[in-house]
Amino acid sequence: MSLQQNIDYQRIALAIDYIQDHFQRQPSLDEIAAHVHLSPYHFQRLFTEWAGVSPKKFLQYISLSHAKKVLSKGQATLFDAVEASGLSGTGRLHDLFVRIEAMTPGEYKNGGLNLKITYSHVDSPFGQLFVASTEKGICQISFSDSLADGLHKLNHLFPNAQLLTAAPGFHDTVQSFFRLDVQNLPQIKLHLKGTAFQLQVWQALLQIPVGELDTYGGMARQMHKPGASRAVGTAIGSNPIAYLIPCHRVIQATGLVGGYRWGPTRKQAILGWEAASRFGQ
Repeated sequence: MSLQQNIDYQRIALAIDYIQDHFQRQPSLDEIAAHVHLSPYHFQRLFTEWAGVSPKKFLQYISLSHAKKVLSKGQATLFDAVEASGLSGTGRLHDLFVRIEAMTPGEYKNGGLNLKITYSHVDSPFGQLFVASTEKGICQISFSDSLADGLHKLNHLFPNAQLLTAAPGFHDTVQSFFRLDVQNLPQIKLHLKGTAFQLQVWQALLQIPVGELDTYGGMARQMHKPGASRAVGTAIGSNPIAYLIPCHRVIQATGLVGGYRWGPTRKQAILGWEAASRFGQ
């Protein structure tokens, strides 16, 4: 890291600390920029390059995170969450929840009450998959050794949701993606929750063809955010849809396979299998 990069990093770290310490009064861009001794324009550009999101978006995510903590307390109301987070009203809180969490504040507080989630345990060449879906689309696919483990994690997220076993045909839909017949893949919908930047990264992952690879820096450049490779890596690590959103196709610039949410050995196996399938070996 060059001297200038180190200085830039220290400024961004200082800004993040400032936002986290003062989010309850929703500081303006000018105020945060002045704290790190930069012009608002320069600070906005620098922060976005390093963090992957604008200062305004970062402040929103911090506010929403705090609101979620407040709502997780049994007797807390939406007004309590608004007041504690420094937001302008319940409408603002509602908008943030729907855009980032894909549910309303009430649905989050009620643990998915009235939400129907179907689930299935599906075989794949790389271990069993736990798949969960709402009426809007698939919301989770993860490698899971047991159905009980997958259900436990899903129930932790949505303790009051109605969990239903998926129809048998659902197995075939998911398994078809492991046949690598790219001309005849079924059309599916995904029900994703994440920040705007995370959704952008996950969309970029879908553009990497079977048997090909990209790097974290390469993806950042593709998204026109060349300084955001670390933020790209963090978003990739948060991918909730194993294999279908192919985060396994991103490796380090050195050529090393790198980490994987479901284990580096599994990542290496998937990459080798896709390469062999592509070239007919």
